[in-house]
Amino acid sequence: MFDFKEELRKLPDQPGVYIMHDQTDAIIYIGKALSLRKRVRQYFQPSHDEGLKKRQMVEHIARFEYIITDSELEALVLECNLIKEHTPKYNTMLRDDKTYPYIRVTMGEDYPRVQFSRQVKKDRSRYFGPYTSAGAVKDTVELINKIYKLRTCNRRLPRDIGKERACLNYHIHQCSAPCQECITKEDYMVQVKKALEFLNGNYAPVIRELEEQMQTASENMEFEKAIEYRELLGSVKQIAQKQKITNTDGEDKDIIALASDDTDAVVQVFFIRSGKIIGRDHFHVRVGSEENPGRILLEFVKQFYSGTPFIPKEIMLQEEIEDIPVLEEWLTKKRGRKVTIRIPQKGLKEKLVELAQKNASLVLSQDKEKIKREEGRTIGAVREIEALLGMKKLNRMEAYDISNINGFETVGSMVVYEKGKPKRSDYRKFKLRTVAGPDDYASMHEVLTRRFLHGMQERQELEEREKPQEMGSFTRFPDIIMMDGGRGQVNICLQVLEELGLKIPVCGMVKDDNHRTRGLYFNNVEIPIDRHGEGFKLITRIQDEAHRFAIEYHRSLRSKSQVHSILDDIEGIGPARRKALMRKFQSLEKIKEASVEELAETENMNRTAAEKVYGFLHK
Repeated sequence: MFDFKEELRKLPDQPGVYIMHDQTDAIIYIGKALSLRKRVRQYFQPSHDEGLKKRQMVEHIARFEYIITDSELEALVLECNLIKEHTPKYNTMLRDDKTYPYIRVTMGEDYPRVQFSRQVKKDRSRYFGPYTSAGAVKDTVELINKIYKLRTCNRRLPRDIGKERACLNYHIHQCSAPCQECITKEDYMVQVKKALEFLNGNYAPVIRELEEQMQTASENMEFEKAIEYRELLGSVKQIAQKQKITNTDGEDKDIIALASDDTDAVVQVFFIRSGKIIGRDHFHVRVGSEENPGRILLEFVKQFYSGTPFIPKEIMLQEEIEDIPVLEEWLTKKRGRKVTIRIPQKGLKEKLVELAQKNASLVLSQDKEKIKREEGRTIGAVREIEALLGMKKLNRMEAYDISNINGFETVGSMVVYEKGKPKRSDYRKFKLRTVAGPDDYASMHEVLTRRFLHGMQERQELEEREKPQEMGSFTRFPDIIMMDGGRGQVNICLQVLEELGLKIPVCGMVKDDNHRTRGLYFNNVEIPIDRHGEGFKLITRIQDEAHRFAIEYHRSLRSKSQVHSILDDIEGIGPARRKALMRKFQSLEKIKEASVEELAETENMNRTAAEKVYGFLHK
């Protein structure tokens, strides 16, 4: 049970991102804070009110977690990345990546330019950012171009040299006019190099110069100029803020760091995909007093990547470990493309490892007991099931369920658990195509056939394109299939697998006459299970989740069908008017209770259409 009072007490007074979960462990809200302690506590204070939407969100919070960062800017960028990845219910959906401002240096040109950009493209340009202030970026681009006299025109050089007269910027001494060969290419590139040094963090000379100019202007009582220099100085200082949550190289990386004491260690993994941190996970490791960090990391890397379906291009570690060449060869073979293991010593990559280590230290100091309990519920539960079935490495489990009412709109659900946790991004739902009436066996046969046939076709396509690493939810096959039932359901599944030439273990989750799980049906034997163990609880959660997901989908289809059968049969009521009516009145009962005048006030409706609706519903 999540102890809110205790967890609120542990909150650090540091910048970061907080993540709110509901009872099903789904992420319902993500936010950023300059102080996690102050911001998260506000949600649970009776006097605090941020409107109806936030109040509803707070009522659904079952637990929260957080990731600390080194600045509010990093927290902002991480918040945006996580919201885009998880699309939480109560977040106002943030904008696309193009809303982040970047500074672009067009190194693919003979005479590069420094530009403001909203997009990062895979070209030969160098990108700096993202930044939070578009105004500061524009000011800085303008300042750089003035200081280093770089061109801002769109002329194609050297092709267009001498074709047109020099522009106004040359005459006011703000451009060195390479278009007129007033500067050699070598000298121009020296200026570009200085601009790059500035963008890489060497701000001191420019800041010093601007401060001197501001002071001089102020002493000469040229206050407008002094204000202009002060604003430029503010823009440069804002640009000088470093953030490492998003990187413009666009690569996939895992960042791994740990914190340890005499008996326990916490390993933190940051997942960077397409250059952005999109998530993290932490793992509790029981260690001996003489084990060093390098040895712990080595064992973790071997175990973690033997079970994970995705292996990134680069793995960055906090400590040097043994056998790096052998590990790289093994991971490269698993991925199908080159994998590199690095131990960064300086720069941005080192800062990312430091950030992972800080989060690991925080978890170790504050959440040790909670993690042990959580791992008992997840990894520990999986280990119990492995022991019960005599199997090893049960990483991915899939479960299926069928829902219908007297054969009406029969649907199937597929839920996925990895390492004992639900992986909702891989859930899938099926609307039955070939089965008429309430035939659960035939329905399950269709669902399983479609699921694995689709996966086999996708696998073949990826292999033909030589991209096996891009496996999705269908292409990743489970280590075991958990069927919600006994011998009958298991045999249906085994029949489908045999028809498709697949070999995947199948286990039935058998229930008693009171619809409670009593054991597992595996290899033609019913195996009793300890009802007090974590394995039993995990199986129950998987059953309930598969059933919930199917029922939810069936309910939505049934609701749509009911709306269609009544409103769409009214002459003159199309999709736009139907949606407007449902938006305003929320239910068919409320529409029936409405007067003609109330119906006519609805968006897209007129008096004639309102009378048709009223007459149809009151026959």
